[in-house]
Amino acid sequence: MAMKTKLSLAIFLFFLLALLCSNLAIAIGREETDPELKTCIHQCKQQRQYDEEDKGICMDKCEDYHRMKQEREKRQHQHQREHEHQHEREHEHEEDENPYVFEDRDFETKIDTDDGRVMALNMFDQKSKLLRNFENYGLTILEAKGHAFVSPHHFDSEVIFFNVKGRGIIGLVMEDKTERFNLEAGDIMRVPAGTPMYLVNRDENEKLFVAALHMPPSSASAPVNLEAFFGPAGRDPESVLTAFSSKVLQAAFKSPKGKLESFLDEQNKGRIFKIQKEDLSGLAPKKSIWPFGGQFKNPFNIFSNNPAFSNQFGSLFEVGPSEITSGLDGLNLMLTFANITKGSMSTIYYNTNANKIALVIDGEGEFEMACPHMSSSSSHSKQRRSSSTSYQKINARLRPGTVFVVPAGHPFVTIASKNNNLKIVCFEVNAQRNKKLAFAGKNNIVSALDKTAKKLAFDKSAEKVDEIFKRDEEFFFPYDVEDESKEEHGRADE
Repeated sequence: MAMKTKLSLAIFLFFLLALLCSNLAIAIGREETDPELKTCIHQCKQQRQYDEEDKGICMDKCEDYHRMKQEREKRQHQHQREHEHQHEREHEHEEDENPYVFEDRDFETKIDTDDGRVMALNMFDQKSKLLRNFENYGLTILEAKGHAFVSPHHFDSEVIFFNVKGRGIIGLVMEDKTERFNLEAGDIMRVPAGTPMYLVNRDENEKLFVAALHMPPSSASAPVNLEAFFGPAGRDPESVLTAFSSKVLQAAFKSPKGKLESFLDEQNKGRIFKIQKEDLSGLAPKKSIWPFGGQFKNPFNIFSNNPAFSNQFGSLFEVGPSEITSGLDGLNLMLTFANITKGSMSTIYYNTNANKIALVIDGEGEFEMACPHMSSSSSHSKQRRSSSTSYQKINARLRPGTVFVVPAGHPFVTIASKNNNLKIVCFEVNAQRNKKLAFAGKNNIVSALDKTAKKLAFDKSAEKVDEIFKRDEEFFFPYDVEDESKEEHGRADE
Protein backbone atom coordinates (compact mmCIF):
# COMPACT_ATOMS: atom_id res chain seq x y z
CA MET A 1 0.00 0.00 0.00
CA ALA A 2 2.83 2.40 0.92
CA MET A 3 4.56 1.45 -2.31
CA LYS A 4 1.47 2.40 -4.34
CA THR A 5 1.17 5.75 -2.50
CA LYS A 6 4.78 6.67 -3.20
CA LEU A 7 4.36 5.64 -6.83
CA SER A 8 1.21 7.77 -7.21
CA LEU A 9 2.99 10.72 -5.61
CA ALA A 10 5.95 10.28 -7.95
CA ILE A 11 3.65 10.21 -10.97
CA PHE A 12 1.82 13.32 -9.70
CA LEU A 13 5.11 15.20 -9.23
CA PHE A 14 6.24 14.11 -12.70
CA PHE A 15 3.11 15.50 -14.37
CA LEU A 16 3.28 18.67 -12.27
CA LEU A 17 6.88 19.22 -13.34
CA ALA A 18 5.95 18.58 -16.97
CA LEU A 19 3.11 21.10 -16.72
CA LEU A 20 5.40 23.71 -15.17
CA CYS A 21 7.99 23.11 -17.89
CA SER A 22 5.33 23.40 -20.52
CA ASN A 23 4.06 26.68 -19.08
CA LEU A 24 7.62 27.91 -18.79
CA ALA A 25 8.28 27.01 -22.41
CA ILE A 26 5.10 28.78 -23.48
CA ALA A 27 6.07 31.79 -21.42
CA ILE A 28 9.58 31.79 -22.93
CA GLY A 29 8.02 31.45 -26.40
CA ARG A 30 5.72 34.35 -25.69
CA GLU A 31 8.63 36.37 -24.36
CA GLU A 32 10.50 35.78 -27.61
CA THR A 33 7.53 36.86 -29.72
CA ASP A 34 6.38 39.72 -27.49
CA PRO A 35 9.14 42.01 -26.14
CA GLU A 36 6.64 43.77 -23.86
CA LEU A 37 5.83 40.48 -22.08
CA LYS A 38 9.52 39.68 -21.78
CA THR A 39 10.22 43.07 -20.16
CA CYS A 40 7.28 42.66 -17.75
CA ILE A 41 8.44 39.19 -16.55
CA HIS A 42 12.02 40.41 -16.23
CA GLN A 43 10.91 43.29 -14.01
CA CYS A 44 8.92 40.89 -11.81
CA LYS A 45 12.00 38.72 -11.27
CA GLN A 46 14.18 41.73 -10.43
CA GLN A 47 11.95 43.02 -7.60
CA ARG A 48 14.05 42.37 -4.46
CA GLN A 49 11.18 43.09 -2.08
CA TYR A 50 9.13 40.26 -3.67
CA ASP A 51 9.34 36.73 -2.39
CA GLU A 52 8.86 33.82 -4.80
CA GLU A 53 5.05 33.88 -4.34
CA ASP A 54 4.87 37.63 -5.10
CA LYS A 55 7.01 37.16 -8.18
CA GLY A 56 4.69 34.39 -9.35
CA ILE A 57 1.64 36.65 -8.89
CA CYS A 58 3.44 39.42 -10.75
CA MET A 59 4.26 37.15 -13.68
CA ASP A 60 0.65 35.86 -13.73
CA LYS A 61 -0.50 39.46 -14.13
CA CYS A 62 1.98 39.84 -16.99
CA GLU A 63 0.40 36.77 -18.61
CA ASP A 64 -3.12 38.13 -18.07
CA TYR A 65 -2.14 41.44 -19.63
CA HIS A 66 -0.56 39.59 -22.56
CA ARG A 67 -3.74 37.56 -23.16
CA MET A 68 -5.92 40.69 -22.99
CA LYS A 69 -3.59 42.41 -25.43
CA GLN A 70 -3.78 39.47 -27.84
CA GLU A 71 -7.60 39.41 -27.66
CA ARG A 72 -7.74 43.17 -28.26
CA GLU A 73 -5.42 42.88 -31.28
CA LYS A 74 -7.50 39.98 -32.57
CA ARG A 75 -10.70 42.02 -32.30
CA GLN A 76 -9.01 44.97 -34.03
CA HIS A 77 -7.79 42.66 -36.79
CA GLN A 78 -11.26 41.20 -37.24
CA HIS A 79 -12.76 44.70 -37.30
CA GLN A 80 -10.21 45.76 -39.92
CA ARG A 81 -10.96 42.71 -42.05
CA GLU A 82 -14.70 43.38 -41.78
CA HIS A 83 -14.08 47.00 -42.76
CA GLU A 84 -12.02 45.87 -45.77
CA HIS A 85 -14.73 43.40 -46.79
CA GLN A 86 -17.37 46.10 -46.39
CA HIS A 87 -15.28 48.43 -48.56
CA GLU A 88 -14.94 45.70 -51.19
CA ARG A 89 -18.69 45.07 -51.10
CA GLU A 90 -19.38 48.80 -51.42
CA HIS A 91 -16.93 49.02 -54.33
CA GLU A 92 -18.62 46.09 -56.05
CA HIS A 93 -21.99 47.69 -55.30
CA GLU A 94 -20.83 50.95 -56.86
CA GLU A 95 -19.78 49.05 -59.99
CA ASP A 96 -23.12 47.28 -60.07
CA GLU A 97 -24.83 50.64 -59.70
CA ASN A 98 -23.55 51.71 -63.13
CA PRO A 99 -25.23 49.25 -65.49
CA TYR A 100 -25.38 51.85 -68.25
CA VAL A 101 -21.67 51.66 -69.16
CA PHE A 102 -19.82 48.73 -70.72
CA GLU A 103 -16.05 48.27 -70.88
CA ASP A 104 -13.79 45.66 -72.52
CA ARG A 105 -14.51 43.09 -69.79
CA ASP A 106 -18.22 43.15 -70.68
CA PHE A 107 -17.60 42.00 -74.25
CA GLU A 108 -17.53 38.35 -75.30
CA THR A 109 -14.95 37.24 -77.86
CA LYS A 110 -16.76 35.49 -80.69
CA ILE A 111 -13.82 35.19 -83.10
CA ASP A 112 -10.14 35.60 -82.32
CA THR A 113 -7.47 34.89 -84.97
CA ASP A 114 -4.09 36.31 -85.92
CA ASP A 115 -5.75 38.41 -88.64
CA GLY A 116 -8.81 39.74 -86.82
CA ARG A 117 -11.39 39.37 -84.12
CA VAL A 118 -15.08 39.92 -83.38
CA MET A 119 -16.28 41.14 -79.97
CA ALA A 120 -19.94 40.95 -78.96
CA LEU A 121 -22.16 42.71 -76.44
CA ASN A 122 -25.41 40.82 -76.09
CA MET A 123 -28.39 40.67 -73.74
CA PHE A 124 -28.03 44.15 -72.21
CA ASP A 125 -30.72 43.36 -69.65
CA GLN A 126 -28.57 40.61 -68.08
CA LYS A 127 -26.46 43.35 -66.49
CA SER A 128 -29.51 45.09 -65.03
CA LYS A 129 -33.28 44.94 -65.22
CA LEU A 130 -33.14 48.67 -65.88
CA LEU A 131 -32.04 47.83 -69.44
CA ARG A 132 -35.05 45.71 -70.34
CA ASN A 133 -35.83 48.12 -73.22
CA PHE A 134 -32.54 46.98 -74.80
CA GLU A 135 -33.05 43.22 -74.38
CA ASN A 136 -33.76 42.53 -78.05
CA TYR A 137 -30.59 44.14 -79.36
CA GLY A 138 -26.94 43.20 -79.62
CA LEU A 139 -23.75 44.96 -80.68
CA THR A 140 -20.68 43.47 -82.38
CA ILE A 141 -17.36 45.06 -83.32
CA LEU A 142 -15.18 43.64 -86.11
CA GLU A 143 -11.46 44.40 -86.24
CA ALA A 144 -9.71 43.04 -89.36
CA LYS A 145 -6.06 43.47 -90.30
CA GLY A 146 -4.79 44.29 -93.79
CA HIS A 147 -6.24 42.12 -96.59
CA ALA A 148 -8.14 39.99 -94.06
CA PHE A 149 -11.12 37.95 -95.27
CA VAL A 150 -14.11 37.09 -93.06
CA SER A 151 -15.55 33.76 -94.25
CA PRO A 152 -19.12 33.70 -95.64
CA HIS A 153 -21.74 33.49 -92.89
CA HIS A 154 -25.22 34.67 -91.98
CA PHE A 155 -27.15 35.73 -88.89
CA ASP A 156 -30.71 35.09 -87.80
CA SER A 157 -30.97 38.80 -87.02
CA GLU A 158 -31.25 41.99 -89.03
CA VAL A 159 -27.84 43.69 -89.06
CA ILE A 160 -27.01 47.37 -89.53
CA PHE A 161 -23.31 47.88 -90.25
CA PHE A 162 -21.46 51.14 -89.64
CA ASN A 163 -17.98 51.33 -91.11
CA VAL A 164 -16.04 53.13 -88.39
CA LYS A 165 -12.60 53.15 -89.98
CA GLY A 166 -10.79 51.69 -92.96
CA ARG A 167 -11.77 50.52 -96.44
CA GLY A 168 -13.69 47.31 -96.87
CA ILE A 169 -15.68 45.16 -99.25
CA ILE A 170 -18.95 43.46 -98.37
CA GLY A 171 -20.39 40.67 -100.46
CA LEU A 172 -24.09 39.82 -100.11
CA VAL A 173 -25.69 36.69 -101.58
CA MET A 174 -29.28 36.74 -102.76
CA GLU A 175 -30.47 33.47 -104.29
CA ASP A 176 -28.55 33.11 -107.57
CA LYS A 177 -25.87 35.83 -107.38
CA THR A 178 -23.56 37.88 -105.16
CA GLU A 179 -23.57 41.66 -105.01
CA ARG A 180 -20.40 43.40 -103.83
CA PHE A 181 -20.01 46.91 -102.41
CA ASN A 182 -17.07 49.03 -101.32
CA LEU A 183 -17.21 50.35 -97.75
CA GLU A 184 -15.73 53.69 -96.71
CA ALA A 185 -15.54 55.35 -93.29
CA GLY A 186 -19.03 56.54 -92.34
CA ASP A 187 -20.87 54.06 -94.59
CA ILE A 188 -24.10 52.44 -93.36
CA MET A 189 -25.13 49.05 -94.77
CA ARG A 190 -28.29 47.12 -93.97
CA VAL A 191 -28.17 43.32 -94.23
CA PRO A 192 -31.50 41.47 -93.93
CA ALA A 193 -31.70 38.46 -91.60
CA GLY A 194 -30.43 35.22 -93.10
CA THR A 195 -28.42 36.90 -95.89
CA PRO A 196 -25.11 35.10 -96.58
CA MET A 197 -22.26 37.62 -96.61
CA TYR A 198 -18.53 38.04 -96.38
CA LEU A 199 -16.31 41.00 -95.50
CA VAL A 200 -12.84 41.96 -96.72
CA ASN A 201 -10.32 44.58 -95.68
CA ARG A 202 -9.15 45.91 -99.06
CA ASP A 203 -6.40 48.00 -97.50
CA GLU A 204 -3.02 46.36 -97.03
CA ASN A 205 -1.84 48.41 -94.05
CA GLU A 206 -4.80 50.07 -92.30
CA LYS A 207 -7.12 48.05 -90.06
CA LEU A 208 -10.83 47.79 -90.79
CA PHE A 209 -13.22 48.56 -87.92
CA VAL A 210 -16.93 47.85 -88.34
CA ALA A 211 -19.65 48.23 -85.69
CA ALA A 212 -22.87 46.30 -86.18
CA LEU A 213 -26.24 46.55 -84.44
CA HIS A 214 -28.18 43.27 -84.42
CA MET A 215 -31.94 43.52 -84.13
CA PRO A 216 -34.80 41.03 -84.53
CA PRO A 217 -36.33 40.65 -88.00
CA SER A 218 -39.52 42.65 -88.47
CA SER A 219 -41.63 39.53 -87.89
CA ALA A 220 -39.91 38.56 -84.61
CA SER A 221 -39.50 40.12 -81.18
CA ALA A 222 -37.22 37.64 -79.38
CA PRO A 223 -33.68 38.60 -78.24
CA VAL A 224 -31.09 38.22 -80.99
CA ASN A 225 -28.44 35.52 -81.17
CA LEU A 226 -25.01 36.82 -82.12
CA GLU A 227 -23.66 33.44 -83.20
CA ALA A 228 -22.80 33.38 -86.89
CA PHE A 229 -23.82 30.48 -89.16
CA PHE A 230 -20.87 29.55 -91.40
CA GLY A 231 -22.16 27.70 -94.46
CA PRO A 232 -19.51 27.74 -97.21
CA ALA A 233 -16.71 26.54 -94.92
CA GLY A 234 -14.96 23.38 -93.73
CA ARG A 235 -13.53 22.34 -90.36
CA ASP A 236 -12.16 25.75 -89.32
CA PRO A 237 -14.43 27.60 -89.56
CA GLU A 238 -16.76 24.68 -89.06
CA SER A 239 -19.50 24.50 -91.66
CA VAL A 240 -23.09 24.11 -90.54
CA LEU A 241 -23.19 21.13 -92.94
CA THR A 242 -21.06 19.08 -90.55
CA ALA A 243 -24.02 18.91 -88.16
CA PHE A 244 -25.96 16.68 -90.57
CA SER A 245 -25.62 12.93 -90.88
CA SER A 246 -23.41 11.53 -93.66
CA LYS A 247 -26.45 9.85 -95.24
CA VAL A 248 -28.29 13.17 -95.52
CA LEU A 249 -25.22 14.86 -97.03
CA GLN A 250 -24.66 12.02 -99.52
CA ALA A 251 -28.25 12.22 -100.66
CA ALA A 252 -28.28 16.02 -100.83
CA PHE A 253 -25.06 16.42 -102.83
CA LYS A 254 -25.04 13.09 -104.70
CA SER A 255 -21.49 12.44 -103.53
CA PRO A 256 -19.93 9.52 -101.62
CA LYS A 257 -19.11 9.91 -97.93
CA GLY A 258 -15.33 9.86 -98.36
CA LYS A 259 -15.36 12.57 -101.01
CA LEU A 260 -17.57 14.84 -98.88
CA GLU A 261 -15.41 14.39 -95.78
CA SER A 262 -12.26 15.12 -97.76
CA PHE A 263 -13.88 18.20 -99.29
CA LEU A 264 -14.96 19.66 -95.93
CA ASP A 265 -11.56 18.95 -94.38
CA GLU A 266 -9.79 21.23 -96.88
CA GLN A 267 -10.69 24.52 -95.15
CA ASN A 268 -8.69 25.05 -91.94
CA LYS A 269 -7.63 28.69 -92.18
CA GLY A 270 -10.01 30.03 -89.53
CA ARG A 271 -12.94 32.41 -89.63
CA ILE A 272 -10.76 35.43 -90.44
CA PHE A 273 -7.59 35.00 -92.49
CA LYS A 274 -5.31 36.95 -94.82
CA ILE A 275 -5.73 36.63 -98.59
CA GLN A 276 -3.48 37.38 -101.57
CA LYS A 277 -3.72 40.50 -103.75
CA GLU A 278 -4.94 38.50 -106.73
CA ASP A 279 -7.79 37.12 -104.61
CA LEU A 280 -8.64 40.65 -103.52
CA SER A 281 -8.92 41.85 -107.11
CA GLY A 282 -11.36 39.02 -107.81
CA LEU A 283 -13.62 40.32 -105.02
CA ALA A 284 -13.69 43.93 -106.22
CA PRO A 285 -17.24 45.21 -106.84
CA LYS A 286 -18.41 45.53 -110.41
CA LYS A 287 -19.82 48.87 -111.49
CA SER A 288 -23.54 48.69 -112.17
CA ILE A 289 -25.13 50.70 -114.97
CA TRP A 290 -27.73 53.11 -113.53
CA PRO A 291 -30.69 52.73 -113.10
CA PHE A 292 -30.36 48.96 -113.15
CA GLY A 293 -29.32 48.30 -109.58
CA GLY A 294 -29.34 45.05 -107.64
CA GLN A 295 -31.57 43.77 -104.88
CA PHE A 296 -29.49 45.46 -102.15
CA LYS A 297 -29.19 49.19 -101.67
CA ASN A 298 -25.77 50.78 -101.92
CA PRO A 299 -24.08 51.84 -98.69
CA PHE A 300 -25.22 55.24 -97.47
CA ASN A 301 -22.55 57.54 -96.06
CA ILE A 302 -23.66 59.43 -92.98
CA PHE A 303 -21.40 62.37 -93.89
CA SER A 304 -23.21 62.89 -97.19
CA ASN A 305 -25.95 64.60 -95.17
CA ASN A 306 -25.63 68.10 -93.80
CA PRO A 307 -25.10 68.01 -90.02
CA ALA A 308 -28.23 68.40 -87.91
CA PHE A 309 -26.23 70.68 -85.57
CA SER A 310 -22.83 72.19 -86.19
CA ASN A 311 -20.65 74.96 -84.79
CA GLN A 312 -17.03 75.40 -83.73
CA PHE A 313 -17.65 73.22 -80.65
CA GLY A 314 -18.95 70.13 -82.42
CA SER A 315 -21.16 68.60 -85.07
CA LEU A 316 -23.92 65.99 -85.12
CA PHE A 317 -24.86 63.95 -88.19
CA GLU A 318 -28.11 61.96 -88.35
CA VAL A 319 -29.58 59.31 -90.63
CA GLY A 320 -33.09 58.09 -89.87
CA PRO A 321 -35.88 55.96 -91.30
CA SER A 322 -37.12 58.89 -93.38
CA GLU A 323 -33.98 58.65 -95.53
CA ILE A 324 -35.26 56.37 -98.29
CA THR A 325 -31.82 55.86 -99.85
CA SER A 326 -30.17 55.04 -96.50
CA GLY A 327 -31.55 51.51 -96.27
CA LEU A 328 -33.08 52.31 -92.89
CA ASP A 329 -36.56 52.89 -94.32
CA GLY A 330 -39.07 50.68 -92.57
CA LEU A 331 -36.83 50.32 -89.51
CA ASN A 332 -37.54 52.10 -86.26
CA LEU A 333 -33.89 53.15 -86.09
CA MET A 334 -31.67 56.21 -86.42
CA LEU A 335 -27.87 56.43 -86.65
CA THR A 336 -26.05 59.48 -85.35
CA PHE A 337 -22.41 60.51 -85.36
CA ALA A 338 -21.19 63.14 -82.90
CA ASN A 339 -17.81 64.85 -83.20
CA ILE A 340 -17.29 67.01 -80.11
CA THR A 341 -14.39 69.45 -80.34
CA LYS A 342 -11.70 69.02 -77.68
CA GLY A 343 -12.52 71.02 -74.57
CA SER A 344 -16.20 71.19 -75.53
CA MET A 345 -19.45 69.50 -74.52
CA SER A 346 -22.86 68.61 -75.81
CA THR A 347 -25.86 70.23 -74.22
CA ILE A 348 -27.78 68.44 -71.48
CA TYR A 349 -30.60 66.78 -73.42
CA TYR A 350 -32.76 63.68 -73.68
CA ASN A 351 -34.53 61.65 -76.35
CA THR A 352 -38.29 61.58 -76.08
CA ASN A 353 -38.71 58.10 -77.63
CA ALA A 354 -35.36 56.66 -78.67
CA ASN A 355 -33.15 54.37 -76.60
CA LYS A 356 -29.51 55.16 -77.40
CA ILE A 357 -26.67 52.62 -77.74
CA ALA A 358 -23.47 54.68 -78.07
CA LEU A 359 -19.98 53.49 -79.02
CA VAL A 360 -16.93 55.71 -78.51
CA ILE A 361 -14.71 55.34 -81.58
CA ASP A 362 -12.08 58.00 -80.95
CA GLY A 363 -10.88 60.42 -78.30
CA GLU A 364 -11.52 60.58 -74.57
CA GLY A 365 -13.98 62.36 -72.35
CA GLU A 366 -16.73 62.03 -69.77
CA PHE A 367 -20.36 60.96 -69.62
CA GLU A 368 -22.97 62.01 -67.08
CA MET A 369 -26.63 61.03 -66.83
CA ALA A 370 -29.47 61.63 -64.39
CA CYS A 371 -31.22 58.44 -63.28
CA PRO A 372 -34.34 58.27 -61.07
CA HIS A 373 -34.34 54.46 -60.82
CA MET A 374 -31.29 53.91 -58.61
CA SER A 375 -31.05 54.79 -54.95
CA SER A 376 -27.96 56.52 -53.63
CA SER A 377 -25.90 54.83 -50.91
CA SER A 378 -25.73 58.05 -48.88
CA SER A 379 -28.12 58.38 -45.94
CA HIS A 380 -28.84 61.98 -46.95
CA SER A 381 -30.14 60.85 -50.31
CA LYS A 382 -32.19 58.13 -48.64
CA GLN A 383 -33.80 60.72 -46.38
CA ARG A 384 -34.59 62.90 -49.37
CA ARG A 385 -35.97 59.93 -51.30
CA SER A 386 -38.51 59.26 -48.57
CA SER A 387 -40.16 62.62 -49.22
CA SER A 388 -39.41 63.30 -52.91
CA THR A 389 -37.81 61.84 -56.02
CA SER A 390 -34.01 61.72 -55.85
CA TYR A 391 -31.86 61.52 -58.96
CA GLN A 392 -28.50 59.81 -58.97
CA LYS A 393 -25.66 60.92 -61.20
CA ILE A 394 -24.39 58.14 -63.45
CA ASN A 395 -20.94 59.01 -64.73
CA ALA A 396 -18.06 57.32 -66.53
CA ARG A 397 -14.80 58.02 -68.27
CA LEU A 398 -15.05 57.59 -72.03
CA ARG A 399 -12.35 56.10 -74.25
CA PRO A 400 -12.31 54.19 -77.57
CA GLY A 401 -14.34 51.00 -77.23
CA THR A 402 -16.51 52.20 -74.34
CA VAL A 403 -20.23 51.60 -74.84
CA PHE A 404 -22.90 53.48 -72.91
CA VAL A 405 -26.66 53.28 -73.16
CA VAL A 406 -29.20 56.01 -72.48
CA PRO A 407 -32.87 55.09 -72.05
CA ALA A 408 -35.50 57.44 -73.44
CA GLY A 409 -36.30 60.37 -71.17
CA HIS A 410 -32.95 60.28 -69.30
CA PRO A 411 -31.08 63.62 -69.55
CA PHE A 412 -27.36 63.19 -70.25
CA VAL A 413 -24.26 65.03 -71.42
CA THR A 414 -20.98 64.06 -73.12
CA ILE A 415 -17.78 66.06 -72.67
CA ALA A 416 -14.59 65.92 -74.74
CA SER A 417 -11.19 66.04 -73.05
CA LYS A 418 -8.89 69.01 -73.59
CA ASN A 419 -6.52 66.87 -75.65
CA ASN A 420 -8.64 65.25 -78.39
CA ASN A 421 -11.97 65.46 -80.16
CA LEU A 422 -14.52 62.94 -78.88
CA LYS A 423 -16.20 60.89 -81.62
CA ILE A 424 -19.25 58.75 -80.87
CA VAL A 425 -21.46 56.66 -83.17
CA CYS A 426 -24.95 55.93 -81.84
CA PHE A 427 -27.66 53.44 -82.75
CA GLU A 428 -30.95 54.96 -81.58
CA VAL A 429 -33.74 52.40 -81.53
CA ASN A 430 -37.44 53.27 -81.36
CA ALA A 431 -36.61 56.43 -83.28
CA GLN A 432 -40.01 57.07 -84.85
CA ARG A 433 -41.32 60.51 -83.80
CA ASN A 434 -38.30 61.00 -81.54
CA LYS A 435 -37.26 64.51 -80.50
CA LYS A 436 -34.06 65.72 -78.87
CA LEU A 437 -35.05 68.16 -76.12
CA ALA A 438 -32.32 70.29 -74.53
CA PHE A 439 -32.11 72.04 -71.17
CA ALA A 440 -29.47 74.55 -72.30
CA GLY A 441 -28.61 76.46 -75.44
CA LYS A 442 -30.70 77.92 -78.18
CA ASN A 443 -34.27 76.54 -78.35
CA ASN A 444 -34.09 74.88 -74.93
CA ILE A 445 -37.28 73.65 -73.24
CA VAL A 446 -36.98 75.98 -70.23
CA SER A 447 -36.82 79.14 -72.32
CA ALA A 448 -39.82 77.85 -74.26
CA LEU A 449 -41.97 77.84 -71.11
CA ASP A 450 -44.46 80.66 -70.71
CA LYS A 451 -43.62 83.39 -68.19
CA THR A 452 -46.02 82.26 -65.49
CA ALA A 453 -44.76 78.65 -65.63
CA LYS A 454 -41.15 79.85 -65.34
CA LYS A 455 -42.01 81.94 -62.30
CA LEU A 456 -43.86 79.11 -60.57
CA ALA A 457 -41.27 76.45 -61.40
CA PHE A 458 -38.23 78.38 -60.11
CA ASP A 459 -39.85 80.90 -57.76
CA LYS A 460 -38.00 83.57 -59.73
CA SER A 461 -39.09 86.12 -62.27
CA ALA A 462 -39.18 84.93 -65.88
CA GLU A 463 -36.44 87.45 -66.72
CA LYS A 464 -34.06 85.96 -64.12
CA VAL A 465 -34.81 82.46 -65.42
CA ASP A 466 -34.00 83.54 -68.98
CA GLU A 467 -30.68 85.02 -67.79
CA ILE A 468 -29.60 81.54 -66.75
CA PHE A 469 -30.96 79.41 -69.57
CA LYS A 470 -30.63 81.58 -72.67
CA ARG A 471 -27.50 81.41 -74.84
CA ASP A 472 -26.71 81.81 -78.52
CA GLU A 473 -24.97 78.47 -79.18
CA GLU A 474 -27.06 75.43 -80.06
CA PHE A 475 -26.35 71.87 -78.91
CA PHE A 476 -22.54 72.19 -78.53
CA PHE A 477 -20.78 74.57 -76.11
CA PRO A 478 -17.30 75.21 -74.76
CA TYR A 479 -16.64 73.32 -71.52
CA ASP A 480 -15.20 76.30 -69.65
CA VAL A 481 -15.89 76.31 -65.93
CA GLU A 482 -14.86 79.21 -63.71
CA ASP A 483 -12.55 78.41 -60.82
CA GLU A 484 -14.85 78.69 -57.80
CA SER A 485 -11.95 79.16 -55.37
CA LYS A 486 -10.73 82.21 -57.31
CA GLU A 487 -14.27 83.54 -57.48
CA GLU A 488 -14.73 83.20 -53.71
CA HIS A 489 -11.30 84.84 -53.14
CA GLY A 490 -12.33 87.74 -55.36
CA ARG A 491 -15.48 88.26 -53.36
CA ALA A 492 -13.55 88.27 -50.09
CA ASP A 493 -11.23 91.01 -51.40
CA GLU A 494 -14.11 93.28 -52.36
